[in-house]
Amino acid sequence: MRIRATVAALSGALALTAFVAPAAHAAGSAPNVTFSNMKINKGSSMVVGTAKTSFAVTYTVTHPSSLKATDFATGPAIYRGTSVTQPSDLFVSDEPGTCTAASTTVLNCKATLNFTVGGDDDLINSEAGSWNVGGIAVGQNGVKWVGGLGTTKVLRATKLTVNATPEPVKKGKTVTVTGTLTRANWESNKYGAYGSQSVKLQFRAKTSSTYTTLKTIKASSTGALKTTTTATVDGYYRYSFAGSSTSPAVSATGDFVDVQ
Repeated sequence: MRIRATVAALSGALALTAFVAPAAHAAGSAPNVTFSNMKINKGSSMVVGTAKTSFAVTYTVTHPSSLKATDFATGPAIYRGTSVTQPSDLFVSDEPGTCTAASTTVLNCKATLNFTVGGDDDLINSEAGSWNVGGIAVGQNGVKWVGGLGTTKVLRATKLTVNATPEPVKKGKTVTVTGTLTRANWESNKYGAYGSQSVKLQFRAKTSSTYTTLKTIKASSTGALKTTTTATVDGYYRYSFAGSSTSPAVSATGDFVDVQ
């Protein structure tokens, strides 16, 4: 859930349907808790396409023995900007985490971060990349925001196709390999061209389990890929994209060519 200038208010300290933004801090003493071991998507980047995508989060909360676990709720947050209390962008879990007591003062918690695209309060393309990780604790008398719990990435999903022709082909003749590199547009809710990116043409012989790079080419402005190579032995051709700061690596499924 994104939190913007207009924020959700507390609906009972522990009967939360959403968390609140820093500007909506309640008066009083915030829960005296600490966060640790915050891990989003098992430490991997969060890759979002054109549909709602959810990612599991695990974390540990430590609280004083004088504070009952039933007297506060917690959840993960990701943010960009100066700090978690002065963010330029902020997402929190839709619901508080579910926690299990590991001891009288330690809770092991699970939560979910949900992302949707194509709407006013959803991800936009410029938000792809690195985010800071934080947490929120809500008690009966206040809200505590914690930042500096690490970093994570939210990336625009990529797709890559390949087609090698002719099939079959005579040994020593030319094989033409075409394809397209696209990525998710979070604002149009469609996949669009990912142009001017370097992409490797790779080959795996039928008798091998390893792909070898033949050459590197650049996608056109429309994301189109086209190059040629010489047929040697039966095998699979594919394009492979190494990824960028805003989109993940992707490799096309190999296209088999029979060499006669």
